[in-house]
Amino acid sequence: MSSRIVTLPNLLTVIRMALIPVFVIFLYYQRFWLALAVFVTAGVTDGLDGMLARRFDQKSQLGTILDPIADKLLLVTSFVTLSMPSVINHSALPQPHANLHLPVPFWVTTAVISRDIFIIVGAAAINIVTGFRNFRPSLLGKVNTVVQIVAIVIILLATRVPLLRGYVLPTLYATVFALAVLSGAHYVFHAARLLGEDKQPRGQ
Repeated sequence: MSSRIVTLPNLLTVIRMALIPVFVIFLYYQRFWLALAVFVTAGVTDGLDGMLARRFDQKSQLGTILDPIADKLLLVTSFVTLSMPSVINHSALPQPHANLHLPVPFWVTTAVISRDIFIIVGAAAINIVTGFRNFRPSLLGKVNTVVQIVAIVIILLATRVPLLRGYVLPTLYATVFALAVLSGAHYVFHAARLLGEDKQPRGQ
């Protein structure tokens, strides 16, 4: 049992979770380059833990649970923190007269959080009623996660590069919002399909 808990992929996941408060601290003190470095490091550990789990056959149930939790914690924390005017203070940014579309609009952050809450509550309700727990991310859900990761990187770059604020950020916000809504709605059909696949062998 311990060999399936204390694994290198799980340790990398725990490190990624431990980097979240470090990331927030750098954002709070407006050290955006350092915050970007921490965020990228967390992203690298995310890729490494999955690769190592497959390469050395170290997949575990704990890792299956912790990995998406770590991802969601990092992304939700990022959007919430970057929505705070006290964190992205216009006077601390280069070219304050060009500080358009920062901080992150609250409607974008609301969509990101609401989607995750909707999926978590829905999955919990299905599990309670049917006992089904074999939930898997949909393709659209994976695309949504990748877009959110890219969005955080671009937003952090935009705090230092004013050129990105004019047209790039509004397009980015609209894309993140649309994908959050679409992937959340799509997950209803995805969960229904997974339930159907789970029941099919029992009826044969």
